[in-house]
Amino acid sequence: MMKIAIGQAGGPTAVINATLAGFVESVKDTYDVTFVEDGYEGLVEERFRPGDSTMLQWVVDNKDVPGACLRSGRYAFDDEAIRKSVVNLAKHHIDVLVFIGGNGTMEALYKVKQEAEKQGVELKVLGLPKTVDNDLGATDHAPGFASAAKYIAQTTKDMSRDLYAMNNFEQVRVLETMGRNAGWLAAASGAFREYEEEGPHFIAIPEKPIDKQLLMDAVRKALDSYGYALLVVSEGVQWEQGEQTTLDEVNGRSILGGISTEIANFIKQECNVTTRAELLGMNQRSCSTSRLDADEAYQIGWAGGRWLQKGYDGCMVAIERKPTDCYTIELKPVKLEDVIAEEERLLPPAFIEDYQAYYRWLSPLLGGDPPSYPPVTKRRVEISEYGY
Repeated sequence: MMKIAIGQAGGPTAVINATLAGFVESVKDTYDVTFVEDGYEGLVEERFRPGDSTMLQWVVDNKDVPGACLRSGRYAFDDEAIRKSVVNLAKHHIDVLVFIGGNGTMEALYKVKQEAEKQGVELKVLGLPKTVDNDLGATDHAPGFASAAKYIAQTTKDMSRDLYAMNNFEQVRVLETMGRNAGWLAAASGAFREYEEEGPHFIAIPEKPIDKQLLMDAVRKALDSYGYALLVVSEGVQWEQGEQTTLDEVNGRSILGGISTEIANFIKQECNVTTRAELLGMNQRSCSTSRLDADEAYQIGWAGGRWLQKGYDGCMVAIERKPTDCYTIELKPVKLEDVIAEEERLLPPAFIEDYQAYYRWLSPLLGGDPPSYPPVTKRRVEISEYGY
C-alpha cells in the first residue's frame, strides 16, 4: 500500500483543517497515511504520527475547527534541513509528501522533490493551497482568505457604528490588517460599506505608496462631515519610504505591526483630535465566517487525494474561476515551478483603481447577502461610489 505523509505549514487559517479532513477522507481507504506534526520542522525532527483509525477520526472531527490541528508554525527550512527531511522520508518509506500551505510551502515542496531526485529517492509531492492574505500565485484565491476578508469587512462596518457612537470622546480610529506585501485584506474592509458616513474613509495598501496629503484630506473631510474618521491600513504599508514597521524579529523573520500607531499619532498631531490604533491581529485568520471558504477548502483536500490516485506529481491544486454569471469554479493542477514563478500575488491595478470592481469579484466569496443596517443618520443617502 502506498504511504502518504501530510502536514500543515505556515500561519494557520480558519479552514486549513477542512482541507486536511477532505484529503484524509479521500485517501484513508486507499493509502497508508502518516501525519507530520509541527510543519517542516516535524519533517526534520521526525515528528511523524501513524494514521491509525483513532487519529484519522480525530482529524476529521477537527474539520470545522480553526487553527492547524497538526500544528504548523514557521521554520528555517534550509538546504541541510531539506536534505535531512528526504533522509527521514526514505527511512519511513514515504512515497508521497503532501503539505498544506502558501508560497513558502510550495517552494519548499519543490526543493524537497529536487533533493529526493538528487538522493535517488522516489518521492511524489503535492501542494494544497492556503493563505489568509491571498498572495499565493497561480490560483484565483486560496482557502482562508474569504473568511479573513469577511471578518475584516464586518469588523470595519461594526467599528464604524461604534466610533460614531463615541465621537464626542474619540474621533479617529485606525484599523490595521494583515498583508505583508499584498493589500487584498485591507481593501476588503469596504466590501460591506452602505452609506457615506460609514468607514472606511481611507484605505492604505502596500502596493500603493501612502500619500500623507491625501490621507489628511480624507481625515479632515470625514471629521468635518461626520464627526469621526475610520481608516484601514495594511501592516505592510511603508510610512517612511523603503521601511515597513516591525514589532519584532523571530528566527530572522520580521514580524510586521505598528503602522496603525504611526498613522494615529501623526493624525493626532496634525488635527489635535483623539485617535486610537487597533491591531486586528490573529482574529483575522482564526474567525470562521465564510461557509463557502470552508466548503472550498474541503473540496481542495478531497480533489488532491483523488489526483494522487491518478498519478499527479509536482503540482498544487488551484482554483480557476469560470466566466459565468453565477459564481463557478473548477479545480486544476498547476506545476509547483509555475506557482513559484508567479511570486507574491498582489492586488491588481484594476482593483486598486476601482474598489467597486474588486468588491464585485470578492462578493461571492463572502457568501450570502451583505449585512444591512439603517442609515447612521436620517439626512444621509446611500453611496454609489467610493472616493478613496
